[in-house]
Amino acid sequence: MKIVLDTNVVIAGFASRGLCESILELCLDSHRIVLSEELLDEIERNLSNKIKLPAGVIDEIVRLLVEHGDMLEPASLPLDLCRDPDDVMILGLAVAAQADFIVTGDQDLLVLNEFRGIPIMTPRSFSTILHDEKV
Repeated sequence: MKIVLDTNVVIAGFASRGLCESILELCLDSHRIVLSEELLDEIERNLSNKIKLPAGVIDEIVRLLVEHGDMLEPASLPLDLCRDPDDVMILGLAVAAQADFIVTGDQDLLVLNEFRGIPIMTPRSFSTILHDEKV
């Protein structure tokens, strides 16, 4: 599966143990994470500014993501597609990748439920799908 993990999910996956960490590990191991330069820049900024990780650790995280992910240019979409224009990049990335899922904790995206046939779900809902897939 091709998965777009929003910045908040990736940050939570590296910041603490728990649901987002297990989703991130499973996606890195068994699926394809879809990335863009803009998404990686946002991840780097948040790891530095919010989580306060050292630059060397952030570089390793970015390398890991790029090694196991697919780098794409997001499709160009109108900025008024969702409540927060900054989130349009996530939607454009999912469209460009023909992603199977967008996983986010962002209510501005979750309120959409899906975009162009791509389900938008919480980490908890996505975890349930991953668990059911293994059964």
